Parts: sequence; C-alpha cells; structure tokens
Amino acid sequence: MELGYTKPLYILPFDHRGSLSQKLFGWEGFLSDQQIKQIAKYKQIVYEGFVNAVNEGVLKENAAILVDEQGGDAILKQAKEQGFIISLPVEKSGQKEFQFEFGDEFASHIIKYKPDFVKALIRYNPEGELDLNKRQQEKLKKLSDFCHANDFKFMLESLVPPTMKQLQTVQMDKKRYNTELRPTLETKMVDELQSFGVEPDVWKIEGCVSPKNYKMIISQIRKGKRKQVGMIILGRGESAAQVEKWLAVGSSIEGVIGFAIGRTVFWQPLLDYKIEKISRQAAVQEISKNYSHFVKIFTQYKNVYRK
Repeated sequence: MELGYTKPLYILPFDHRGSLSQKLFGWEGFLSDQQIKQIAKYKQIVYEGFVNAVNEGVLKENAAILVDEQGGDAILKQAKEQGFIISLPVEKSGQKEFQFEFGDEFASHIIKYKPDFVKALIRYNPEGELDLNKRQQEKLKKLSDFCHANDFKFMLESLVPPTMKQLQTVQMDKKRYNTELRPTLETKMVDELQSFGVEPDVWKIEGCVSPKNYKMIISQIRKGKRKQVGMIILGRGESAAQVEKWLAVGSSIEGVIGFAIGRTVFWQPLLDYKIEKISRQAAVQEISKNYSHFVKIFTQYKNVYRK
C-alpha cells in the first residue's frame, strides 16, 4: 500500500473515554457495564447526527468517524456495513505516555474491525523528557510497521504539551506558546518520529493561525518520498470561532486535507440532552448541523491563502 492519503477527510471523532465519563457524567474510576451502555447510547446519538449530515449533503466519500471499541462496538460494525470510513483508536485513554489499550493484543482488535484508519494519540515534546520520547518512538514504530504490513492506513494524533521552561519564555502565556513556539516544535517532532521510522499516512495536528506555520509543518510531513502524506486539523475542544479560524487558514494549504473535530461538534448537544433541555432528536439535529458547518467552512475557504 502506498504511503499517504490525499482525499478530503472530514472526521467526526467521538472516541473520548475518560473525558466523557468524567466530565459529562461525573464518573470516576472503573466503569460498570451499565455505565458503559449509557455511554454507548450517547455515542449512538453522535453517530446518528453524523449519518444525518451525510444524508443532507456532506459527501459520504469524505466523511469519517473515529470511535472506540468500548463505547462504539455496535457503531463501528454498523458504520462498516453502511460503507462509511471508520477510524479506530488504539491508545489507552488519558495517559501521559502512549500505551496500547489492549497491550500486546492490539493487533487482534484492529483486525476484528478492519478499520480504514488506525489512530494513535501521543503527547510528545521534542524538548521534553528524552527517555519518554524514546519509549514512545519504539511503540509507535511497532504500530506503524504493523499497519503498513497489513494494509491499514496509520493516523497519528500528536499533541505537544509545553515544558515549564518553554512557558517561561512566553511569560506563562499559553496562547503565545501556541502561536510562537508550538509550530516549530511540531515540525521537529515530526522530523524525529520520521527519522525513527514512524510513518503515518495522515498526521492529526493542532491548528495554526498562520499559513506560514502550516506550510512549515507540511513541508516536513511531506519530506522526501512522502509527497502523498496528508495532514488534518484537530479541534482540541476549542470554541467554534477558534476552530473556524484554524480551518479557514489551513484548508487552503496544499497537503491539509481535512479535520477531526469532536467536542466542538457534539459536547453541548449531549450536555443539553443530558439535562433534558432538548430532546434526543434535537441533539441529533444539532450535531448534524455543527458537523456540516465545519465541512462548509473548510471547503469555502480554499484558495484564499494559497499562492
């Protein structure tokens, strides 16, 4: 299978586990079977919103979901049968260091669902803990090699948490860190992982406000024989206004093929449904509208910044 992916890719991710159980339901620790079923019911609402958006005009060939096995087993199977693009996460939720959700059995869980994309989430600062970075490199290469040997596309979601030293250089201002430091650190992170043999087909990267920064990251992502490798913009649960800015700039950069926006799309509708402010069907419709909105934003700003 050729490395990379160049088609438009608009992902609705709802593989949230710890954040969903803790922040939406207030549950801590090990989940009971009943609690898992409750989460699955809420994730079904998100999926129905996604399907509704496709039925109302989002191109099916570009639409994709990202959902976990625990809360989305039935959804993954249903979406596969219905011909949607599906992505499966393999990382354990909420960990500082990348760990496989199912340990050495990760391969059997991937094969079980045969997803179009296998997704891993890492927190990696190239100026951070070197031993931590090395361990993550080794595990990610194992996953990367498995995916390419078995014809699965590999998607890597990479976050770059700031070190204290980095924050101090911008007077502890996280907004300045995101605009002044993070893009360069992301580029260095991509280089380090590529040099170790970690080869995603799609990089899932935090958004930028400058075309220059997108182009810098893409230049590294597509270095050498990686001309078909794509990048998508993740939402990070930011406000709709902030995500719109990232998409408006990023959509016009060659190599930025789409986005993965989750909480900004589904969180408020699910919360409103939980507190009985809106009906289940209203939550479905709101999720559908929000997802469709970001698809429109991404597509309408093409060629604005491109030269």
